[in-house]
Amino acid sequence: MSKELVAAMQVLEEEKGISRTVIKEALESALVLAYKKNYDQAQNVEVVFDENNGKIAVYSVKDVVETNYDSTLEISLEEALKINRAYEIGDKIKFEVTPKDFGRIATQTAKHVIMQRIREAEREIIYEEYTQYQDEILTGTVERQDNRNVYVNIGKIEAIMPMNEQIPSEEFQMDERIKVYVSKVDKTPKGPQVIVSRAHQDFLRRLFEQEVPEIYDGVVEIMSIAREAGDRSKVAVRSRDKNIDPVGTCVGQRGQRVQTIVNELNGENMDIIEWAEEPTEFIRNAMNPADVVEVIFDEANHSCIVVVPDYQLSLAIGKKGQNARLAARLTTYKIDIKSETAYADYLDEQAALAFKAEEDAIDYGEEIDLSNVEGEFLSAEAEVEAMIDEADNAEQNFDAEDVEELVAEAEVDPEQSYDELVEEIDFIEEVEEEEL
Repeated sequence: MSKELVAAMQVLEEEKGISRTVIKEALESALVLAYKKNYDQAQNVEVVFDENNGKIAVYSVKDVVETNYDSTLEISLEEALKINRAYEIGDKIKFEVTPKDFGRIATQTAKHVIMQRIREAEREIIYEEYTQYQDEILTGTVERQDNRNVYVNIGKIEAIMPMNEQIPSEEFQMDERIKVYVSKVDKTPKGPQVIVSRAHQDFLRRLFEQEVPEIYDGVVEIMSIAREAGDRSKVAVRSRDKNIDPVGTCVGQRGQRVQTIVNELNGENMDIIEWAEEPTEFIRNAMNPADVVEVIFDEANHSCIVVVPDYQLSLAIGKKGQNARLAARLTTYKIDIKSETAYADYLDEQAALAFKAEEDAIDYGEEIDLSNVEGEFLSAEAEVEAMIDEADNAEQNFDAEDVEELVAEAEVDPEQSYDELVEEIDFIEEVEEEEL
């Protein structure tokens, strides 16, 4: 180990980015181990490497004590004063013990440890470098792929793109240059591991930041993203400047900005909608391209019913429920989509259930508030109740059995239509008139 080692250290520093100090410390630690192993020494030793001329010196370090009990580790004060009268108890004295043949054996023994330290230092440098790129987009080259992973060269390391981070419809060629999103950087026993993605929703966010300066500057803000990679995405944006249209800004002149992003994602459909603080408006926008007639909220369950025109039901739901699914992810609400006809039937069912509950309550002498039931059925029910009250309270020749029979005839069948209810009420009125 001489000038060649010094030259090698310089090359490592320039090409690998490992400082001479790291290499020097690794070398000195390795030489200490080599000395103790090859010369069967247990004393406290120190190796000093002169990085200017490549010379190595081995020193035995001993503590100055009052009485010497272990000559390999200690030296008495009396002996220390013979060397230098300035020594005191607690000082350390170094004695050079470099063996004459401490060349090849020490070098070979230390080589493995030195290389290990260098690898560790190199891995640490790579780890620190790529943690800075986490959550950012890098451009890399496809090196190879197997049944599950695609391996992308992103500079000093080969990144891994697992199957779940790939766009299903994409196929890559060897040496093809692609953009990837650095989703995770890990330390492993084999060195740093970088996980990259093209399916992550933040990959789409970063693409918009690259393509739309207003988003990068913060004038236009991406509030929410819902994505099914390779197929379709919904992006909710808002503007901090009332004079700037957030949707138009993202789309660009003649759709150039969004088309660039779509091309990067191999034709992934893109819905850019305006974010709104008011949930009803936000959900209406999220259901694009379908029109929304009404939004009915159930805040307790953080859900809602979205009513759309009959002819747009399939459009609102989307292929295999995709539009509804993405709208729910975008808004965080659980969305139940109904056509206008289906919603009217739903209201009828709810009213019928409420009437049934009222009938059951009458049987047990209880009262139920039906004020929240909407529509014509409420009027019919109120009319039936009024007729029952008249039959109970009128001064006529009815005995108890007649009143019970009249009440039984006035019971509401949940399956009856409004017209049938009206006919039944008319029948009750005719019976009353005849008896009177």
